[in-house]
Amino acid sequence: MTAVNMEFAWAALGGDPALTERVSTVVRDGALEARLPVRELARACVAACALAAAELGARRAERANVPGVRVDDGAVATAFVSERHLLVDGRAPVTFAPLSRFWRTADGWVRTHANYPHHRERLLSALKLPEDPGAVAAALAERSAGEIEEAVYGAGGLAVALRTPEEWARHEQGVEVAARPLVERQRPGGVRARRPAAPSGGPLLPAAGLRVLDLTRVIAGPVATRTLALLGADVLRVDSPRLPELMDQHADTGFGKRSAKVGLGTDRRTFEELLATADVVVTGYRPGALDRFGLSPEALAERRPGLVVAQLSAWGAYGPWAERRGFDSLVQVATGIAAIEGSGQEPGALPAQALDHGTGYLLAAAVLRSLTEQLADGETRFVRLALARTAGWLLEGRAAGEAGNAVHHGAGAAAYDEAGAAVYDEAGAAVYDGPDAWLAERDSELGRLRYALPPVSFAGGPVDWARPPRPWGTDRARWT
Repeated sequence: MTAVNMEFAWAALGGDPALTERVSTVVRDGALEARLPVRELARACVAACALAAAELGARRAERANVPGVRVDDGAVATAFVSERHLLVDGRAPVTFAPLSRFWRTADGWVRTHANYPHHRERLLSALKLPEDPGAVAAALAERSAGEIEEAVYGAGGLAVALRTPEEWARHEQGVEVAARPLVERQRPGGVRARRPAAPSGGPLLPAAGLRVLDLTRVIAGPVATRTLALLGADVLRVDSPRLPELMDQHADTGFGKRSAKVGLGTDRRTFEELLATADVVVTGYRPGALDRFGLSPEALAERRPGLVVAQLSAWGAYGPWAERRGFDSLVQVATGIAAIEGSGQEPGALPAQALDHGTGYLLAAAVLRSLTEQLADGETRFVRLALARTAGWLLEGRAAGEAGNAVHHGAGAAAYDEAGAAVYDEAGAAVYDGPDAWLAERDSELGRLRYALPPVSFAGGPVDWARPPRPWGTDRARWT
């Protein structure tokens, strides 16, 4: 069975195994406690991302040695619940709407997702009910979970029946997902139209001078592009004017980025001008949803040879659920994670939306590794990740006998030597006693923000984003 560790993630990204020696870990007991090896998954995803960043920075600067990478369980645990730590002028955001929850059914449980107004309307339309949690609970208690799942999805809403890992393993979508690698990587060919010049003066951030077109929503995709912004990329998030983002969600994942509104059906010229000089396009919509706009990976690469196209989905771009909408909470329910983390009487959840955050850091790592590979050949790269495949990796760790918080690599506090390698204090594991050491505050146009600092850390790397989030959709749709 597959171990949940950084070495496996790094191999899935096509990285040089020798570079894993550059990674050290500050282990903290009590971080992301769960039945499943959530801490190990979170640590592995962040470590792989930090190593990919350090590698790209070294190669672009033509340095022989890759800087040392330090992964601190405290920083990782804090960042993996960044949406819970966010405060805007002292106000905590609401992360789940009243109709986004578990419901008892006639034969088990179902979980719904209705944070966005259009998803709430479709859910209620499918159930033919008013917006009354009591009425929804009474109606769902009389129907089977499978029937509810199909009815709501048929109406364009989101509901998933609770399954065990064994049930998911037999499900047609589960079989399809399990057959895929953690990170799907493809090199279709094509020569880069231009190589962005490295900015002159001062230390070079790994992604400095690179332009990233961000077509993502919710958590995983924006976490990936937020990380690329941290590393120096010019990240422009583009949304349809018809689909406003939840403002608190945007505040949490908008650090370092700019945000513009562009209607793909009404302002195509603007989008094509952005694409013409982009280096990376990251998409987080359902597989095929952007194809009707001519935005499939193949179509994008044809118009912009040498592009890196990174795709994120909930269920994967294959199988009977390929075109279904999905979120972290629903993937936990379908794959059996909620059954494992439950009490026996009721389903449960991971201590963080770890599928979202973990996949986000892996997606950023896949982009960074693609950019490193392009330094040699300049060819187009496609990378694809799915929340359900990340869930499968977590469950494989359980099957391999890894208990939650059981695998420790390295110990104590680390620092960097003059060569940029991580050096250990062998004092043993520390204790995670809260997030305070990894929280910061700053003013922004949105108000005074308290937020989680980035967990990606390597010698000479950034410790915070260059700018706070901007109000959604208020930037001009052009590169800086």
